Amino acid sequence: MTADYEPRGMKLAGALSVVIFLLVAISVQVFVFDNTGSTQITLIIVTAFASIVAMLYGYRWHDVQEAILYGCNIAMLPMMILMMVGVLIASWTAAGTIPALIYYGIKLLNPDYFLFSACLICSIGSLSTGSSWTTAATFGVGFMGIGLGLGIPPEYTAGAVISGSIFGDKMSPLSDSTNLASAVAQAELFDHVKSMLYSTVPAILLALLIYLIMGLSAGHAAVVNDTKVQAILGGISGKFSLNPIVLLPPFLVVYLIMKRMSGLAVMIIASLAGMAIAVGIQGYSLNDMLTYMNFGFKSQMGVPEVDKILSGGGLQNMMWTVSLGFIALSMGGVMEKTHMLEVILKKIRPLVHTTGGLVLTHVLSSFAVNLLSASQFMALIIPARMLVPVYRAQKLLPQICSRVSEDSATATSPLVPWGLGGVYYTSVLGVATLDYLPFTFFGLIVPCITLIYAFSNTFMFREGDIETKRTYSSAAAE
Repeated sequence: MTADYEPRGMKLAGALSVVIFLLVAISVQVFVFDNTGSTQITLIIVTAFASIVAMLYGYRWHDVQEAILYGCNIAMLPMMILMMVGVLIASWTAAGTIPALIYYGIKLLNPDYFLFSACLICSIGSLSTGSSWTTAATFGVGFMGIGLGLGIPPEYTAGAVISGSIFGDKMSPLSDSTNLASAVAQAELFDHVKSMLYSTVPAILLALLIYLIMGLSAGHAAVVNDTKVQAILGGISGKFSLNPIVLLPPFLVVYLIMKRMSGLAVMIIASLAGMAIAVGIQGYSLNDMLTYMNFGFKSQMGVPEVDKILSGGGLQNMMWTVSLGFIALSMGGVMEKTHMLEVILKKIRPLVHTTGGLVLTHVLSSFAVNLLSASQFMALIIPARMLVPVYRAQKLLPQICSRVSEDSATATSPLVPWGLGGVYYTSVLGVATLDYLPFTFFGLIVPCITLIYAFSNTFMFREGDIETKRTYSSAAAE
């Protein structure tokens, strides 16, 4: 904006009109038209409506365009990583890495304990790497194939994979969301991690228990189809060399991320490693790999179960998802930069006089921002910055604010169909968000636990209750 120009300011009526329009538009698309494949166009229409509302309140088109580009900039790195994930999946399939994970997983994992194992292993992988996305794109893809081989419904497997992945991401000091949440709330990083133990550990234990019970009930029905299992094992072993070298890429990924290399660089290196193994061990030509990594690997073994599992990946197959990510974040950028979200959140601040009301407002606000902005990062930043003064006034420690941020914003991000998390996991795991949502138990349980703590005043530490490296009083004095 120029120095002599200021918009009149967004009003609640304008902001709510956009929210209502979004909800109505998505509902009509999904429930009236029964169309789940045209979300991009619906969001473009909503973005246009939000832009018109913003201009009616005094914003110029230049300001709206800047807001759209701001949203696109937020999407840039995640969408580039997503494109490389498509390349990686095709590369690792041709290399025999994903087929080997599926082969040995089917042989070693008992269907009764499969969901439990998938959640636990993804928890460990994500905790080690600090990246739920990387875990889902590597271990998660393997588990999806194993689950199909064992007869486990894919929505069950996706829920277990995502639950484990977001648990490890929340708890890892290497995670970007963990560092962002602590910084926004002005909490010391390891105080924040310790604080999250109170909510995340009970949540993951409950989730693991549910997956164990589900596995014991679903697993008995799954093992009877031994013919399918043998067809998959035979098809994989007949097509791919299961040399131990093909299992090196996942360990390379873990090593590189623990060395704090960026996610995009890790995806590129891991994809190239898969390509080298595919050429050197599996016998594919370089031209084959260029085609697979661009358009996806095509399995043509004549064994339907194997072909279904192993066909996929590729840069071009990710572009539908990439377009949705850019459009959703463009809409979110308009709503943030024209202060629509801020106006709505300001109106609900009178509800925060009690600790329970404060945390309930924080949880609902974080989910609402996830829903409206499609960005986990906006959901971490905007509600926390709006509510930090209230946490300070109630003498609550900064790590309580940061814990609530993660328990609401990070945990619910995969549950929004057009959000970055939902878009990503749907694309990588091949299961629609609304299908895996009921089985992503960790993401559903954590917000409930944090609300129970708030209304029962349990583990809601205030200044002087526990030893801590930073309080809001000390932060103000810095």
